[in-house]
Amino acid sequence: MPSCCDWPSLRGSGIIVTVHNKTANSRTGQLNAPSAVQLRGRAESRQAGRDVALVAYDGLAMFELGVACDVFGTDWSRQFGIPWYRFAVCAAHAPTVSTEAGCLLQVPAGLGALCRADIVLVPPTDSADRVPAEVLQALRQAHERGARILSLCTGAFVLAAAGLLAGRRATTHWSECAELARQYPDVLVDPAVLYVDDGDIMTSAGSAASIDLCLHVVRQDYGAAVAARLARQLVVPPYRDGGQAQYIDAPLPAIDGADLFTDTLAWMQQHLDLPLTVDDLASRSAMSRRTFARRFCAATGTTPYQWLLRQRLQLAQRLLETSDMPVDSIALRAGFSTAANLRKHFGRRVRTSPQAYRHTFRSRETRQAAVT
Repeated sequence: MPSCCDWPSLRGSGIIVTVHNKTANSRTGQLNAPSAVQLRGRAESRQAGRDVALVAYDGLAMFELGVACDVFGTDWSRQFGIPWYRFAVCAAHAPTVSTEAGCLLQVPAGLGALCRADIVLVPPTDSADRVPAEVLQALRQAHERGARILSLCTGAFVLAAAGLLAGRRATTHWSECAELARQYPDVLVDPAVLYVDDGDIMTSAGSAASIDLCLHVVRQDYGAAVAARLARQLVVPPYRDGGQAQYIDAPLPAIDGADLFTDTLAWMQQHLDLPLTVDDLASRSAMSRRTFARRFCAATGTTPYQWLLRQRLQLAQRLLETSDMPVDSIALRAGFSTAANLRKHFGRRVRTSPQAYRHTFRSRETRQAAVT
């Protein structure tokens, strides 16, 4: 593996500044695919600015390391007939770092490998506090040079600690999104997406979403056809519909208390199929509309409408997972009245359709049954 300091420092511009609210769903690359000659010409014109460096540190997550090595570190040039990325792993204190699994990883280069990298990968760690200050400084310098910086899963905490996410939209594993927002209130955290492309800073959600983001980068650099061929080699979909919201397990909350207000909330959970109004609920709680709304927000952190919507969506998700009820019947049972209304809210919040959601979980159950 060549030293990064021997790499050419040519880099192209043309950064695409866009936020993906869900994974890309265009199938353009599957139609009128370019010929091998066209692909080779496209790749040769883009090969400058394709030096990739992954920064390693103690607590390194092995899955994301494997993803990066498969996508960027494997030499796909002969198989695809085009030049590929030049890949290096580096660390602040080479030659070894410890992984989350407790084994030692030999690292071939120090942080000097970031000096010419055009793409910098920041993998997860069990604690961003353990990342050396030299790494944070090197990330800031790489960003100032114009390198694209990618965080995988909880690597977003490292980028936030380096000050690179301030005022930007970002994501991380759904279970850590609230903590990222708490620690770094200047970061616009989106827990419902697989990845966010904010131009020169990109962040991915939980572990498998690292694959989605890496394929997105390949798609940017080499086109949809090459990304699709690579996805086929890795036996993963080129695109995944929806976002991480559809995989979040959020059970109906238990509500404690012994007054009319808490009794009303418990009653609401049991009657989600009814047309409920704030006036009716306030009357049931023996409160004025304004007092009920204020008490409701203090108890749940949201409005009655948003709370009802969330509970109804969670009920719909469970019915899709555990029953064979038609979507029309689920819409009625969950209080959405019509399948069209359910699909509208499901698409906005869960980032997929009810049928696709059911298929995802039925497929997962089938795989689990086959294993057992």
